[in-house]
Amino acid sequence: VDRFIDVREYSDREIAELCRNLEIDIAVDLTGLTQASRLGIFAFRAAPVQVSYLGYPGTTGADYMDYVMADRVLIPEPSRRYYTEKVVYLPDSYQVNDALTKVADKVFSRGELGLPQSTPNTGFVFCGFNGSFKLTPDVFESWMRILKRVDGSVLWLLESNPVAVINLRKEAKSRGIDAERLIFAPRMPRGEHLARHRAADLFLDTLPYNAHTTASDALAAGLPVLTRKGETFAARVAASLLENLGMPEMITSTQADYEDLAIELATNKERLSAIRNKLELAHHRSPLFKAAQLTKNLEKAYTRMYAAYLSGKAPDHIFLEN
Repeated sequence: VDRFIDVREYSDREIAELCRNLEIDIAVDLTGLTQASRLGIFAFRAAPVQVSYLGYPGTTGADYMDYVMADRVLIPEPSRRYYTEKVVYLPDSYQVNDALTKVADKVFSRGELGLPQSTPNTGFVFCGFNGSFKLTPDVFESWMRILKRVDGSVLWLLESNPVAVINLRKEAKSRGIDAERLIFAPRMPRGEHLARHRAADLFLDTLPYNAHTTASDALAAGLPVLTRKGETFAARVAASLLENLGMPEMITSTQADYEDLAIELATNKERLSAIRNKLELAHHRSPLFKAAQLTKNLEKAYTRMYAAYLSGKAPDHIFLEN
């Protein structure tokens, strides 16, 4: 980038006009229908090619967005009809991950994190660092059933806010689970947060809104992720990450399978150890953490989009290969 323009005080129309005056070829929206979004810029046509990417896991529903970046796991062919955008299928995972992400060197003891010591029959730590808004009653019920079937296990959650802590412990107690088996992790600097993942045994994903960056954080730190794949973009992101790591065995499709596998991994140390070893090897071999490779694929995609525009063709689905 050789030029940066601060447009925070500009209206949507002014930004769109500025982009057109600068002859921007491709405009990429990174927020979609999220807080502080500026989709109005795209409604005024900031560029001849407009793309939705990364920040919003789904369709904008807007006829002025030409493309959405995805991969073959996120948007299977039958789901394309629900998107106003044409789908650009990247060859690997759509998600950007920095291979240079620094996990702090600090080695946390379980004691300083408030976690129980691991023994042959107790102390298994299930981790769920998703935001509390993803913890639906169905998800929580499922987790409580898992805790009931794994003696001495605990559930390690992110401390989102004091009210959530009180309410979740109350709900656990109402389901016959000791409230102290829910342990809450305070926020800390990113490098240290990644490092403390190593104190957990298994990351439990949520549905219908999967862990996204939260899942890749866990995987980057070496913590296996167990997910349940749903129907929507937001419900398939963890599956996309795991497929790209070559770990489809950690993807389930039903609640019963999800719970059974969580319990199997918590009670079969050999199987869990094999999964952790596989993840360690996959971290170095998989394209998931190779930012340079993803960059090349994005550039291929932009070239294809713009070539179609120059030739007068309407946007259509794009399938890329490595």
